[in-house]
Amino acid sequence: MKIVSTIDTAQSLKPLQAGGVCCGPVLSTRGGPAMRSYPYNGRYPAWITGEINSAEGPVPVAATVLRPSEKFAHIRARVTNFRMRFSVEPGLYAVGSPDRSSDIFISANYKMSFDILRSSLHGMNAWILVLDTGGINVWCAAGKGTFGTDELVKRINSERISSLVDHRKVIVPQLGAPGVSAGQVKKSTGFHVLYGPVRASDIAGYVQSGYTASPEMRRMRFAVMDRLILTPMELNPAMKKLPYLIVVILLIFGLKPEGIFFRDALSGGVPFIAGAFGALFSGAFLAPALLPFIPFRSFALKGWVLSMAVFLLMINYVPLFMFESYYLTAIMLVFFPLLSSYLALQFTGASTYTNLSGVKKELKYGLPLYIGGTIIAVLLAAAYKIQEWGIL
Repeated sequence: MKIVSTIDTAQSLKPLQAGGVCCGPVLSTRGGPAMRSYPYNGRYPAWITGEINSAEGPVPVAATVLRPSEKFAHIRARVTNFRMRFSVEPGLYAVGSPDRSSDIFISANYKMSFDILRSSLHGMNAWILVLDTGGINVWCAAGKGTFGTDELVKRINSERISSLVDHRKVIVPQLGAPGVSAGQVKKSTGFHVLYGPVRASDIAGYVQSGYTASPEMRRMRFAVMDRLILTPMELNPAMKKLPYLIVVILLIFGLKPEGIFFRDALSGGVPFIAGAFGALFSGAFLAPALLPFIPFRSFALKGWVLSMAVFLLMINYVPLFMFESYYLTAIMLVFFPLLSSYLALQFTGASTYTNLSGVKKELKYGLPLYIGGTIIAVLLAAAYKIQEWGIL
């Protein structure tokens, strides 16, 4: 095995022709299947530093040191919808100078998963086989079935891994285990599946210890910083919908028999706009941060209990929320804790505390309560307006 080119800049890599048509930089495989075709405006991504000439043709070499722009992209993926298109091409990659004895690590084609793996392999020589998970991370894709047995078998066969290495083992991240049947992979490909540690940062120690994971490597930690890192993914979609709720609040308080009055809309609506932000903050940020300390296993109940405590304190100690009308107090205590509960429930997809059946069970009982609570809040708002207008 030898490196046929070590390139310092991505632009130095020249696109190859395939069938007389230039479709960007295609890595041909000397009779084997095409390894890769990158649709990046006719050139390789900057994180590809060269090629290795394997038995099945050239394999792109991925850098193990992330650029500042890549780290910034990780932030974008956490706080915006950029993550929905943050992916790499599935297939085979190399890090360092792997040979026929080098390990094969399995990853998803969500770029953050791939980046974390390749950066954790810094100083090592290894192959990375990237599965097509639709741009979804390992954990979620394993639950959905896209990081699964069939896709792994398909990639091992299509990339001709058996002719690439002398050993017969692949290392799957532990969080991908729910989607991968080691027995079926062995039966279909002849490759043994080893389940690596939970965190990619433990890979070096795992390999040095003879592919044995310590109990600490197997333990899934979900500390406060792990949870807070994920909260932007809950806050971002909620913030996009918040303006619609604010408009409804302003319309309700500005509505008079004579028309809509903006002064009344602001004076009456400000406490409820603040309440909407409070519910969002409570359900999408405080609840995840305090998750293990809030009573009950149900995420919906956790969000409701926390928010109810917050709003009871606000109503009793913050002048802005000390309403003269019991209708307004009731609306505040009925609607916003349920909104916070719903937002907390969304965090189930990012948590290690629950599973798919648990989420379905919560939704089964939670959705009728959310709908019923909203109807009650609307009726209370109507009663308040009728009282305000002096109809009754």
